[in-house]
Amino acid sequence: MSFERLSVEAIAGAVNAGGSAVEIAQAALDAVAEYDLIQPQVWILRLPAEAVLAQARAVDARVAAGETLPLAGVPFAVKDNIDVCEWPTTAACPAFAYTPERSATVVERLIAAGAVLIGKTNLDQFATGLVGARSPYGAPRCVFNQAFVSGGSSSGSAVAVAAGLVAFSLGTDTAGSGRVPAAFNHLVGLKPSKGRWSTRGLVPACRSLDCISVFAADLPGAAVVDEVLAAFDPEDDYSRRLPDASIDGQRFAIPLPEQRIFFGDSESETLYAAAIARLQAAGGVPVEVDIAPLLDAAKLLYNGPWVAERTAAVEPLLRATPSAIEPTVRAIVQGGLAVTGVETFKGLYALEGYRRAAEAIWQAADFLFLPTTPTIYRLKALKAEPLALNANLGLYTNFVNLLDLSALAVPAGFRADGTGFGVTFVGPAFADRVLLDLATRYLETFPMADTPPLDLTPHKPGVKLAVVGAHLGGMPLHWQLTSREARLVSATKTAPAYKLYAIANSTPPKPALVHVGDGGSSILVEVYELDVEAFGSFTVEVPAPLAIGNVTLEDGTTVKGFVAEPRALDGATDITHLGGWRAYIASLAG
Repeated sequence: MSFERLSVEAIAGAVNAGGSAVEIAQAALDAVAEYDLIQPQVWILRLPAEAVLAQARAVDARVAAGETLPLAGVPFAVKDNIDVCEWPTTAACPAFAYTPERSATVVERLIAAGAVLIGKTNLDQFATGLVGARSPYGAPRCVFNQAFVSGGSSSGSAVAVAAGLVAFSLGTDTAGSGRVPAAFNHLVGLKPSKGRWSTRGLVPACRSLDCISVFAADLPGAAVVDEVLAAFDPEDDYSRRLPDASIDGQRFAIPLPEQRIFFGDSESETLYAAAIARLQAAGGVPVEVDIAPLLDAAKLLYNGPWVAERTAAVEPLLRATPSAIEPTVRAIVQGGLAVTGVETFKGLYALEGYRRAAEAIWQAADFLFLPTTPTIYRLKALKAEPLALNANLGLYTNFVNLLDLSALAVPAGFRADGTGFGVTFVGPAFADRVLLDLATRYLETFPMADTPPLDLTPHKPGVKLAVVGAHLGGMPLHWQLTSREARLVSATKTAPAYKLYAIANSTPPKPALVHVGDGGSSILVEVYELDVEAFGSFTVEVPAPLAIGNVTLEDGTTVKGFVAEPRALDGATDITHLGGWRAYIASLAG
């Protein structure tokens, strides 16, 4: 089994010259199926094969009719906080999910340019995190060493490109979510200037700071996507009409020696020094500058009033069903409820002060050249200390959108453990095209082809378990799954052969799912995967009159799931007509 990274330019060139988009789409589908044996947690939703191939056939027909498409037949993925028409948007929170009637502007433009959508990728829930480990769908891992985090929040999007499943993918980047995963997985991560690409159809994280971003295997691929997406959108209140900035591009700013912080990671420190030397060899002139204003501004993102903007994005769910939100994410957004208007204005005043102080950097240099992250962490270490280690990863990224800057992350080598290290070119707003040119010169001294093999350690299959009531995400007993590191596989329905009852006098309230055959209905369930040991310990805790048996899903497959003894129906209420337990709980509240 081998996976090779895909070139946007090569694929589009081949299809425009008469090659088959259908063949490329089928190859992508095959690669996705093979990599499912390695990291199935990359995806939240994969489009059915026929839907993918139908897109590809449409591209072939357009090319045959004489069109030249900049992204002809190029397979891509979309982070699942970006809308795709008629497919659910979850933001990695099943209780939040909705089905949009229209795709996000960026998705519309990519498909119009000939790109072929493969599916929607996993993320840190509500794009809150830089680690990729805050999702009920599981934690995507670094493609070179699965013991380490992939980086987030755009975790699945980065892994999908790094593993060669798609040629490019859309992420988002509010605090570094499109740059940190690029570094760990040795990719190009372009975070465009705020308002350069439309954010209509994006679930907000911090709406005033959000940017949709792109991961690609190389700079030309990222540049083509920017050419397709950089346009004013009158439907987006934050879209901006600004010309591309022009900067000289020789003087590059680096932090003062005492501000080059790597949290004890000497390999990252060495790799950054080597990157500086390469940029000098390409004609750059290094200038040491005081980046204290940038670091101070960065603290406002999570320790200042901007956390309330994250809260605003999920406030209805937070107030109605707080337990539906991943615990670390919930702890962050709950903090925003206490932020006052006075504190908000004080934060705005402080930010303007940091912005003015940072102007001295642009007088001394043309652009910043920074480590993308100071270090990387093992998944086990991150879970033990989720907030502090996440904050460390954002040291050189969190300030960029607050200060309205452009940024481009590119590879800069590997640590001995195989994980990627990256550097970031940072410039004024709308210096995106200049940064692409500067990075091209830098990468000419550093071939990106010198990459270690992928870590293809197979995913260890577990036991799939369908839950229907109190164990659903956000319900009182869901912790019994999260404490066992259960991975959400899908939110689906049973076969149309079941009835659902509310058990009488049950605390907390619990349902009984009963197989009746003909005359039954399809009931909403969530399917989780647990390792065998965790499944065994879970089963021990199931109280009578419930038990674990077999449940048939709407696609005909059978998984383990909750069933009920006959006595469970004594005094029970038939709630089958509601279609699921969430609707019943909502009816009680109503």
